[in-house]
Amino acid sequence: MTFTDWNETMTQANPLVSVIMIFLNGERFIEEALASVLAQSYPNWELLLVDDGSTDGSTAIARAHVARHPDRMRYLEHAGHQNRGMSASRNLGVRESRGAYVAFLDADDVYLPEKLERQVAILREQPEAAMVYGATLHWHSWTGREEDRRRDRPRKLGVPPDTLVRPPTLVRLLLRHQAWTPGTCGVLLRREAIEQVGGFDERFRGMFEDQVFFYKLLLRAAVFVESGSWDRYRQHPDSWCETAARSGETRTDRRPSPARGTFLRWLERYFAEQRVADTDLWSDLRHELWPYRHPALYRLSELAARLRSRLDERRALNV
Repeated sequence: MTFTDWNETMTQANPLVSVIMIFLNGERFIEEALASVLAQSYPNWELLLVDDGSTDGSTAIARAHVARHPDRMRYLEHAGHQNRGMSASRNLGVRESRGAYVAFLDADDVYLPEKLERQVAILREQPEAAMVYGATLHWHSWTGREEDRRRDRPRKLGVPPDTLVRPPTLVRLLLRHQAWTPGTCGVLLRREAIEQVGGFDERFRGMFEDQVFFYKLLLRAAVFVESGSWDRYRQHPDSWCETAARSGETRTDRRPSPARGTFLRWLERYFAEQRVADTDLWSDLRHELWPYRHPALYRLSELAARLRSRLDERRALNV
């Protein structure tokens, strides 16, 4: 068997997976993320390292790894080493990738060794599924502290695991807060599914960029929700989400925030553009938009709820 014959056989048995790792000043954790890709039990992958304008040592780290693994890794950046945001960076990676399947990994997160092998097997067994994902672990215990180990928690799936879920079931569950969006590092997608929804919306540079993409996909495609959890979403104070929460751009609870308001207004326009006819979806979306449309009434209702709660507490104490 020639090398060409062997390569074709390998590709048929183990389709190429393109792992896209975007990073911006990620020198603190990027080595660990890279090591988790190199440790994959699945043999046929490529890694595209997309630099979103880093000014720290992560650029040199990425380039050094590409030099050591030129057959498996590539370094990409925007023209002029610009910072263009998460969506544009992921789109760049997708455009330059060659795999039948696509996975994402941010530079502060990690895969478990079986991640790609397990999920490729599922997509091959589930031809209807555009994507597979499980309950990404929100990973506090990377610090090694016992108090942080107790804080680890998986994302809420909202459906029984190992289920093929057809649209728009998950969109409804997400709007009702009965499920969480997939973790970006927890998914494996068919390339054509990404192309069919137009990739990531580059107007969303950071917060909610993942939700915009997943809502587009879940509105039109069946996905397989698995029981496995093969990725770790690192929780640390310098992450994009934590930084946005401290600034007030977003919140960790359900109360209104500027970022979520922008996302919900986008979703309303998208529903209209896609001519969504499901009245339940529209009702759920309008319920979520109500605090943004009527902020004064929302504040009054929140105040009334707090007053009722205090009165109930006082009555309980007097019993």
